[in-house]
Amino acid sequence: MSKSIKLTKDPIWTLLRRVTIPASVGSLFQTFYNLVDTWFAGRISAEAIGAIAKSFPIYFTIIAVGVGLGAATNALIGNSIGEKKIRVASLYVAQSLIFAVLVSIIVTIFGLNVSNYLLGVMGSDEAGIILTREYLDIIFYGTFIVLIQISLNGTLNAQGDTRSYRNVLIFSFFLNIFLNPLFIWGYGFIPGFGIAGLAIATVISQTIGTIYLAFKVNNCQIRNYLKPQCFIPKFEYLKSLTNQAVPVMFSMLFIGVGIFNILYFIGKFGELATAGYGAALRVEQVFLLPVIGLNTAVLSIGGQNFGAKAYNRIRELYTKALFFGISFMIIAGVIIFFGAEFFVSLFTDNQEAVKSGAIYLKVAALIGPIYPVFFITTAVFQAVKKPLYSLYLSILRLTAFPFLSLWYVINIRGGDYQDIFYTIMVTNWAMGIAVLIFIGYFLNNVFKQNKAVFSY
Repeated sequence: MSKSIKLTKDPIWTLLRRVTIPASVGSLFQTFYNLVDTWFAGRISAEAIGAIAKSFPIYFTIIAVGVGLGAATNALIGNSIGEKKIRVASLYVAQSLIFAVLVSIIVTIFGLNVSNYLLGVMGSDEAGIILTREYLDIIFYGTFIVLIQISLNGTLNAQGDTRSYRNVLIFSFFLNIFLNPLFIWGYGFIPGFGIAGLAIATVISQTIGTIYLAFKVNNCQIRNYLKPQCFIPKFEYLKSLTNQAVPVMFSMLFIGVGIFNILYFIGKFGELATAGYGAALRVEQVFLLPVIGLNTAVLSIGGQNFGAKAYNRIRELYTKALFFGISFMIIAGVIIFFGAEFFVSLFTDNQEAVKSGAIYLKVAALIGPIYPVFFITTAVFQAVKKPLYSLYLSILRLTAFPFLSLWYVINIRGGDYQDIFYTIMVTNWAMGIAVLIFIGYFLNNVFKQNKAVFSY
């Protein structure tokens, strides 16, 4: 695929379709994968479901680091290819793998040593901590596999190949259905590991996926310049990867902070309100998958075009991706609004929880059309090597602005449950409009600076 797609030449609409659809399908199967794990955890015990749920905020550290690494690899390799510096791109392939290994060591040490404290903060007793650690420790030992896989995927995405990772996620989904019961309960000479079996199955699936992606990278164009000496650590390249990755990592971490912020205020209205919101959030995430795919596409396409100094194509890319994303979310919003109760009832039969979740989904349907502005703008920030702006946007949109607004509406004005979501709607639309006003000035400034450097 990397040979047939020309990110700096092919029509933008064609590129958006060919890059976005595989990425969206892959994200869908990643969601299915997580649902399968939850279902099998439920077959073990109710405590196992709780253990998996409480492991997620800690496991999110790996996700945040991985997203940052993938975005940095994609942007820097894409820029280099666009500049026709194929040898530099090859160096970034190797240095990204080194970076992945180094960071994985830090994340693993963090996870193994901080998990007990964080689980205690979340209210786990000693038995709950032991159970969660059975799962979580294996996941953290496999961090290096996850990050190497994400690094390889970033290399492929930079060349427009989102199909390979899609194939990995589809294969992993079906393999997981087979491996989970095998390692949870055992069969033949394989003993049953209980909840640890879920983690073992995940690590095995990730290892196979990593081998496949390594094969795909080994067969792409920039492999011709990938020599053993490329794998000698080079400070300049590792520094560039760090500068590009760290802001994105923290942006992802602020997503977790934002969710905690909302849950803090929802929690004031009882456990069933929280349960309904949690179920509704899963529904919303499924409808957001194409927009997530657009984020990947814009980063991949924009990265190469920025390197090639095809600035008009980046403007065209932003406009058309925004048009597609907003149009899709308007249609999705109509479906979500009128099907709110039905969708939430797929996850729970408690009518109070269904009612609470439906309230959020109906408001979410009105928020949806502004979400593509944030996803696509963030991708552009990363593609033009200005990832700090992604961090600034995350801090304002997910933490500072909504927390202050919700604090005022709920604690000062005495707002009701639904007022939480109306406040979120207002803050998102206000931020979205501000971003749309800002992006024109931002791109003009970035392109002017790069033209000046190029002329010099």
